[in-house]
Amino acid sequence: MIRFNWKRLYACALSGALMGTSFTALVPVSCAWAQVSTLPDFADLVEQVSPSVVNIRTLEKVNAQPMQGPQMDEDMLEFFRRFGMPMPNTPRQAPPRNHPQKPRSEEQPRGVGSGFVLSADGFIMTNAHVVDGADEVLVTLTDNREFKAKIIGADKRSDVAVLKIDATGLPAVKVGDVSRLRVGEWVVAIGSPFGLENTVTAGIVSAKQRDTGEYLPFIQTDVAINPGNSGGPLINMRGEVVGINSQIYSRSGGSMGISFSIPMDEALRVSEQLRATGKVTRGRIGVQIDRVTKEVAESIGLGKAQGALVRAVEEGAPADKAGVEAGDIIVKFDGKAVEKSSDLPRMVGAVKPGTKSTLTVFRRGATKELTVVIVEIPSDKPVAKAPDKPVKPKGSAAAQALGLVVGELSDAKKAELRIKGGVTVESVADAAARAGLREGDVITQVGNTATPDLKTFESALVKLDKAKSVALLVYRDDMAQFVFVKPSR
Repeated sequence: MIRFNWKRLYACALSGALMGTSFTALVPVSCAWAQVSTLPDFADLVEQVSPSVVNIRTLEKVNAQPMQGPQMDEDMLEFFRRFGMPMPNTPRQAPPRNHPQKPRSEEQPRGVGSGFVLSADGFIMTNAHVVDGADEVLVTLTDNREFKAKIIGADKRSDVAVLKIDATGLPAVKVGDVSRLRVGEWVVAIGSPFGLENTVTAGIVSAKQRDTGEYLPFIQTDVAINPGNSGGPLINMRGEVVGINSQIYSRSGGSMGISFSIPMDEALRVSEQLRATGKVTRGRIGVQIDRVTKEVAESIGLGKAQGALVRAVEEGAPADKAGVEAGDIIVKFDGKAVEKSSDLPRMVGAVKPGTKSTLTVFRRGATKELTVVIVEIPSDKPVAKAPDKPVKPKGSAAAQALGLVVGELSDAKKAELRIKGGVTVESVADAAARAGLREGDVITQVGNTATPDLKTFESALVKLDKAKSVALLVYRDDMAQFVFVKPSR
């Protein structure tokens, strides 16, 4: 199919008429810039890749209650079903005494999904949510051969699963380079939407590095993805798999032009661990983080809004042992820049537990390098402690000017928060209340100045520009955050 840019062709014809040149002679010679574009033809790549795409059906075992009355003939049941007639009530009779009937177990369909051949010896890749909770997994190839599959491993965090079927000589997919994938590039999905096997849909890459998952930066496309497409391949124009179709944004349950795929490079790293050990091991350092806003970056002299703001450090965790403090901003991990907070869990998670890594943190106007030993991520998270009661306020003139009444921090609170010092917020009003400060908050830093006691806190406030917002590092419920207080005029 050929598409012409009619506006440009009209301009060519008009200019040709003004110059006394015929339109026919003009188009191929004088107006080569009148673009002619050809829509892509996906037939060859679909023919190439579709034999590698499989249909996945899952079954679950349920306990069926035994019939307690005469059973209706199957042909009669089909008659009532076909003509939409209500089923007749059949009389029930009690089971014979001393002969209790046990419930019988039967398999029922649970769900339908897609997958693709990862290697010729029978390894299949799909989504973890496709096989989650399944008692039996059936894989159907394009030549209609059906196999019972063994679940080698499934990782819910990345939504990647690896299956194995007893077959050889299978047509494995070719894996593409995700780093070469460009926004606007044509891509194709093959899968089983609503159980319709080997359905092909096409679209373009809408965005990359979408932060919709804890450990994965998703590929966003406008390819029509529907229930049943999950686990199928996302294919580039070279016939290479660049992603696994995983999620859709929908208000109706059907495609709305926004779908998300797991990048294939990330999926392969997960699959390698699943094939080797049946599980995925990820690293952790024991910090709770938040994004760095432009306001925070400018107020503390970081400049660019980048890195991960440390809001809390778990006691005894690797970060704690390395000297990481709440309020630090982690700007590099192993020498690689942390552009946004969501980058850090992915970087740390990809490191093998036991490895020594380097953190570059920005603290009170300067950078510092710390060495941390990565440990394995646990399944449970520590429960935050409730704040203790504030001590009696001793007053601070500068603090009161911001609507704050503060007091010395108790030794017990210092030990609980594992900090060297700070001041306790006793009451808030005016500017402090508008900024969101609360009673019981603990302030440990003003701008880039540490405030371990009332004296240093007062001194730091006195030196600040009264016309500008004050950046305070505040602890609340064992979490640290920057709060900006704009003085009243």
